[in-house]
Amino acid sequence: MNSPVIFNFQSDISKIEPTGKLNNPFGIEVPEIARIAAIEFQKFIEVESRQWEYDFSVQKGKMFGVLVVQSPNNKYHYLGAISGKLPGKVPCHHLIPSVFDGTTDNFFFNRGMTALTEMGIQINNSQSLAEIISLKEARRNKSIALQQRLFKNYNFLNISGKEKNLLDIFKDTSQGVPPSAAGECAAPKLLQYAIKHQLKPVALTEFWWGIPNKERKSNTFYPACKNKCKPILEYMLENDTLYSDALQVKIMEPEYC
Repeated sequence: MNSPVIFNFQSDISKIEPTGKLNNPFGIEVPEIARIAAIEFQKFIEVESRQWEYDFSVQKGKMFGVLVVQSPNNKYHYLGAISGKLPGKVPCHHLIPSVFDGTTDNFFFNRGMTALTEMGIQINNSQSLAEIISLKEARRNKSIALQQRLFKNYNFLNISGKEKNLLDIFKDTSQGVPPSAAGECAAPKLLQYAIKHQLKPVALTEFWWGIPNKERKSNTFYPACKNKCKPILEYMLENDTLYSDALQVKIMEPEYC
């Protein structure tokens, strides 16, 4: 397939027979075909990250994910994504982009963040306690409104083609509202692209790449997270016999991606 975000396998996968059902995103099992895709994708990261001017051997690590997909002609490929943003927000046309389109409504989010920064400067420069209190309240309200507007513009498809934004997805959960940065983890990005482009999800895995932290070790596979991803993925994969089993087994739930 001719797209910069669709990777062709370099390894011989002819003897691997995928089950036909997506593995449980919250489980610890990593299908062999997903493991092969991840190893190939890690080699890509090693080379590509030189253009990001980011050395994962000495700088903070990141979560990445791969999704093996089956095209309409029954061939297998894989997609790759990073959780959150690339270091320095450097563009990479080979990674699945954010579900949110930053150009929406004339870059409303960027303009909103600029306005919040300017209000912060006003607060720091003010000599009046009453003005500071007023500005802080105004900034808080503006920040909440901007966050709500952002969540409304994160629209996810489920496998039956229905669309919901983050506010609607989290509305009936115990959380009630989306946590900050919800929707920016690798797994939702990967599934969104696959569903939107009629690519059948076959196998999914995520891994930490780079300097470890207290929760994550380099080059180690982890399940999708509970806090941000579980409600989104449950919505995206619901009501389909091919994928419903992925949500029926015991869930291993790290707190975040």
